[in-house]
Parts: sequence; structure tokens; C-alpha cells
Amino acid sequence: MIDQNDVLLRGTMPKPNLDSTDKKILRILQADCRTPVSKIAERVNLSTSTCWRRINSLEASGIIDSFSIRLDPNALGLTFQAIVHVQLTHHERTKIDAFFEAIRSKPEVRECYAVTGQSDCHLIVSCPDISSYNRFLDDFLFQNPVVSSAQTNMVLKTIKRQDISV
Repeated sequence: MIDQNDVLLRGTMPKPNLDSTDKKILRILQADCRTPVSKIAERVNLSTSTCWRRINSLEASGIIDSFSIRLDPNALGLTFQAIVHVQLTHHERTKIDAFFEAIRSKPEVRECYAVTGQSDCHLIVSCPDISSYNRFLDDFLFQNPVVSSAQTNMVLKTIKRQDISV
């Protein structure tokens, strides 16, 4: 498994040893993670057991993070989406950890990134409407003592949304 702190210190990710068969397996799983191992094996010309071992190895190495489906927020009634740039007042590890733990508990927050630049973190937030988003800001985000400010960019439309290609 790759230690993210080690990556930050060294500045580079170790290059995984993926051969063309591993890449084919990953592309198949990205297209449909429900594809049976027997079908994947057939498509990449491996035995089912060898294919299964390769998939397990890709999981164990951290290359496959999880198997999941992608939901459409709009189809679920979450029609207000925003990117929120948050500045923090404190940078003490315990206070930041508490803030990130609170963020993890909020279903409105789909993603959270600690970043460099003017903001300390960026949130991807989905809500049913702008009133719900205002409640998220007023009742949660602005109530957190480490939050100095937040700037909201409303998502007008999604231009590209793609998984990592191999």
C-alpha cells in the first residue's frame, strides 16, 4: 500500500507495474464493476483463477480502491451543486482533524480536498436546492470555529466527469 504522507514528502508516486493485461482488466471493471470474473478472464485470455488473482493483487496494491456505482445527483433530486472554497482560521492539527471529521459526517459533502493556494480546502457539495445549501452554510459550515470564510461557486453544468484512464 502507498503511504500518502510519503508521497507528499518525496513528491512522486511510485509507478505501478501494470502490464497490458492488468490495464485491460481495469478498463473492463471501470466500464462495469459487476462483470463476472469468468467474463473478464475470457476477454483477456486468462483462466478464471489467474484473472481472480490479478484482480486481488490490484486491490491489495491499492490500485483498485473500491468497487462501486456512480449515482447521478440530479436524478436523486440533488439539483444544487457547488464547489466551496474554505479558508480556515487555525492550522493546528487537532483542530483541522476535528473539522475534517465533521466534514466526513455531512452527507451534503460529496468530496473534500485539502489544497494549496488561497483556500485551505475545497468541498464538492450537493443539496436539493439553494435553501438547503443555505442551511448547510448557516447551521454547519459557518458554525465551525476553524472556518474563516467560504466562497461558493455554483455548478452550472458538468462538462467532464471521468474516472482515471489506464
